[in-house]
Amino acid sequence: MRDHRMGRAPDFTNAALFMGFVNLIWVFGVIWAVYGMGAVLALAYGLHLAIARLGRR
Repeated sequence: MRDHRMGRAPDFTNAALFMGFVNLIWVFGVIWAVYGMGAVLALAYGLHLAIARLGRR
């Protein structure tokens, strides 16, 4: 058992980013259906500002 060495962990970055994109699309679709396109545009702009703020930090 002591001879067993741990290998490298798999890199799931691309899979996580893709699934985040898929979830964002369906959430935007639900918000668009319930509240309209204006709410989706406002949420998208808010996310853009939040990501830009994080990028500056």
